[in-house]
Amino acid sequence: MSAIAILIGFVVSWFFASEIFDFLARPLAKICMENTTPDGRPLCDRMIYTNLVEKFFTELKIAFWAGTFIAFPFVATQLWLFIAPGLYRHEKQALLPFLVATPVLFFLGGAVVYYFIFPLAWRFFLSFQSPGSEDMLPIELEARVGEYLDLVMKMIFAFGIAFQLPVALTLLGRVGLVSSEGLARNRKFVIVGLFTVAAVLTPPDVISQIGLALPLLLLYEVSIWLVRAAERRRAEAEAAEEAAD
Repeated sequence: MSAIAILIGFVVSWFFASEIFDFLARPLAKICMENTTPDGRPLCDRMIYTNLVEKFFTELKIAFWAGTFIAFPFVATQLWLFIAPGLYRHEKQALLPFLVATPVLFFLGGAVVYYFIFPLAWRFFLSFQSPGSEDMLPIELEARVGEYLDLVMKMIFAFGIAFQLPVALTLLGRVGLVSSEGLARNRKFVIVGLFTVAAVLTPPDVISQIGLALPLLLLYEVSIWLVRAAERRRAEAEAAEEAAD
């Protein structure tokens, strides 16, 4: 059933693949149109494809990822219906909020990269264009649709997955694998680790790396608070069980 839902989402998304790509390319197009070269031309005025099938496969990728995103609520529901019968009531109550929070945090990560990181990063990369001179050829961007989509999807998924940090740490805290005290004590090592992860997941520019690392640091602090709350509830439940005995 999940595969059928993804297939239906793919077919529906296929008819809107061009519109979805236009939406993804809008941050770049806006910067190009709002800024000009010394001779008065836009920084870039087109996107190209150098292979006959490149645009077709680009739209195919867009349709697949968009269809998967559309079908995710149904897939998640099917997964929940599969595992729920084997869980106790308190386990269901504990897991359900994380099932809801996962797509919300992924969408939030994608929104951060689209509305904040893309404009900064694209402006930074476009600054490497050169108008040329009598002794130097001009250096201008001619973005390929396939390469642009790969870069955009890589960044969206990097931010979306990274924003799952509170879910992962809170679940580990609930089962006792991490503690709020330990998370707080190791904060300085985590800061270095998060900046390293940001450097690996994003393109090699400082703007994207800092743009991912700073939200992750904030989410890490939120995770400490959530783990502390989970520990407090677990302690209250254990105390209630001991009192009942």
